[in-house]
Amino acid sequence: MRLLWAVLLLIASPLAAAEWDVPVRPGAIAETLTWAAEGDVLRLRPGTYAESVELTFPVTLDGQGHAILDGQGRGSVVTVTGAKVVVTGITVIGSGSSHEEVDSGIKLTKSATRARVIGNVLEGNLYGVDIHGARDAVVADNTIIGRTDRRMNARGNGVYVWNAPGAVVEDNEIRLGRDGIFVNSSKKNIFRNNSFRDLRFAVHYMYANDSEVSGNISIGNDLGYAVMFSKRVRVKDNVSIDDREHGVMMNYANNSEITGNYVRGTEQKCAFLYNSNKNTFAGNHFEGCGIGIHFTAGSDGNRILENAFIGNRTQVKYVSSRWVEWSEDGKGNYWSDFAAYDLNGDGIADAPYRPNDSMDHVLWTQPAAKLLLGSPAVQLVRWSQSAFPALLPGGVIDSNPLMQPIEIDLTGREGLND
Repeated sequence: MRLLWAVLLLIASPLAAAEWDVPVRPGAIAETLTWAAEGDVLRLRPGTYAESVELTFPVTLDGQGHAILDGQGRGSVVTVTGAKVVVTGITVIGSGSSHEEVDSGIKLTKSATRARVIGNVLEGNLYGVDIHGARDAVVADNTIIGRTDRRMNARGNGVYVWNAPGAVVEDNEIRLGRDGIFVNSSKKNIFRNNSFRDLRFAVHYMYANDSEVSGNISIGNDLGYAVMFSKRVRVKDNVSIDDREHGVMMNYANNSEITGNYVRGTEQKCAFLYNSNKNTFAGNHFEGCGIGIHFTAGSDGNRILENAFIGNRTQVKYVSSRWVEWSEDGKGNYWSDFAAYDLNGDGIADAPYRPNDSMDHVLWTQPAAKLLLGSPAVQLVRWSQSAFPALLPGGVIDSNPLMQPIEIDLTGREGLND
């Protein structure tokens, strides 16, 4: 009878990949896999399949947008161990709750080379997709909604990338859970055009070199884009709006490029660099944050040019006894609080800009001194330093401030008007 059932399910010519019509009943997917061959397609019917699935050879599991796969709270719901597997069009729910086992909606193991996870809905799983050592995997066009039944730091990540060179994560919508994308001990990854809400970090890097984060949107998360202990990362054309702590954070991150990013409304800092060296910040828009950009812990050798600092309560926080130049080849940055003039009309201000004075340094090191801000003595010190720059203690100087900011076009960016 099983053989007869298998023959009736098979709809294909002898030379083409077979398509299997999988009925909705317990164990039906696993049973169909025993008859399927490499390259076959398993079409799931509308309904809920109460089983966990392991895909061990090249096959396509297609929910056609109306099938639900429920792992019933045990382990990972779909585990991929074969190469060139495709999982698409399925709503995946009901993973287990073990962080040690990284229980996930869909898990791609080391042998799942070139796996494709496309157009699924993963909801309420501990981790959404775990790319665990799988090279050249693609996770695209999925909606991933994490758990809310525990505090944020005890949840899993939307997409977890571990030691998975060549992984591409793009065009996904990721909400809730812990971090949107967390990558650890990997390289040559691309995370682009994803949207993130209601998370701790939108994108979180740890020991992941030679990678790219581009075209993503982070709204209302604790932190937008965190690059930590990594080298040669390109963070470009991303958006961070109303994130709470930082829009872009670099922590022990070196030789990276941070370009064309739009950060607005961060409660604390648009950008924060901690012991990060030889990075390029160019063409970014930092607006309406507590601090526009904060450098600390010996960050050195960074190029800062053609950025726009608009309406931040403190444009720059940087304590130093020497001057650091923030312009290059005759072009600096735009500063909304600089009453500049440009007599020759070349677009460059005719006087340098120094965002901080000695009173800023005093206030940063001795917060209690804020009580004296309105005193005549403080105002006299600030006037003296503005009139006689030689009295300034060092810090940032922009010798060629821009008269107009470089604009970043956000037209057509999905999710900004939701």
